[in-house]
Amino acid sequence: MIVEINFDGLIGPSHNYAALSPGNLASARNSGAVSRPRDAALQGIAKQRAALALGLVQGVLLPHDRPASGWLGHLGYAIDAAIDDPLQLARAMSASPMWTANAATVSPAADTRDGQCHLTVANLMAMPHRSHEAAATLVQLRVAFANAAFAVHDAVPTFGDEGAANHMRLAERHDAPGVEIFVYGVDGGGFPARQSRVASEAVARRHGLDPARTLFVQQATAAIRAGAFHNDVVAVANETVVFAHEFAFADPARFAADLARVAPWAEIITVPDAAVSLADAITSYLFNSQLVTLPDATMTLILPTEAQENSRVAAHLDSLIGGNGPIRAVRFVAVRESMRNGGGPACLRLRVVADPATVDPRFLVDDAKLDRIAGIVAAHWPVEIGPDDVARPGLWAQCRAARGALLDALNLVSLS
Repeated sequence: MIVEINFDGLIGPSHNYAALSPGNLASARNSGAVSRPRDAALQGIAKQRAALALGLVQGVLLPHDRPASGWLGHLGYAIDAAIDDPLQLARAMSASPMWTANAATVSPAADTRDGQCHLTVANLMAMPHRSHEAAATLVQLRVAFANAAFAVHDAVPTFGDEGAANHMRLAERHDAPGVEIFVYGVDGGGFPARQSRVASEAVARRHGLDPARTLFVQQATAAIRAGAFHNDVVAVANETVVFAHEFAFADPARFAADLARVAPWAEIITVPDAAVSLADAITSYLFNSQLVTLPDATMTLILPTEAQENSRVAAHLDSLIGGNGPIRAVRFVAVRESMRNGGGPACLRLRVVADPATVDPRFLVDDAKLDRIAGIVAAHWPVEIGPDDVARPGLWAQCRAARGALLDALNLVSLS
């Protein structure tokens, strides 16, 4: 049975606030604060439990080895020796693989020429602390999706690609042929645009997508300038619905016309700036939500509690679900540790439309498996990490031991 599976990134034991992403306003605001990795991971697990309770299929992707000693070695540093370079060490300790929306771009089998589900690992080359993720992500995805139903590609070279955070898919049903929308940016306002059109076009060719059902849409420079470093900060899509801010796209009229031509059954729900400003949208992560279809065929938004706490956003959500539109309910989840580092519920998940029977079962979760993972987190993850802790070899050893315990418990020591 073909369904949508959300693969959440388990927040790793090195989770800290080093503010390594220019343009990510939440990350910048919390620079140098004390992080709580154990709480962060447990919050993410609670979000996965909430998805299971809604009747959704849930998977997990695992933290990468930290510090990234192979990357440090390429820079000429002796592995596990004292490093007198705080910036490079912080980049090597980043827990950013938890944001699996940036792990890859996914095209379901119904959209591709060869009938396989294609995944292309994102190169994440715009940010040094994320540029070393692709190799480990590729290894993990090739284990999780080793079945012949999938084709897992390595990263596109040279041109910036940040994965599913800049990709939307529409279809009348998840298992039906869809329209794939690649959103790219142009540098503006002093903040880098992370997604290049060249990379998006390369992914579409690799995946064997039908050009007649593939759109390339430019993100609004105003949105990038306001802090929407990925499209999923200002827009989210699910089946027949695009839910987006008024200023999400550079040419919204053209996008609407193109979408009406290729998907006349689709609907764009636009939130006016007069109702929710870009600033409110970005601080609350209204659009960095999971728009999901439940087993009863109704749609629900899974939002961070910050959206509930913003009076203007909350009022708009009340009007949204109070009408006769396709989004019928909202569900709030507390992922404050991730939010403080600049990633909401949508950042923490990679959507894969596939038959769960074709996925390596070690990467699928139920409540019992989440209990096991939570027990490992409670026993091994650091309680706090301050800005000076990142340089402590003792913390490095704790992070590696914590990840090792997790891999052992899930029978995935081959990823070590």
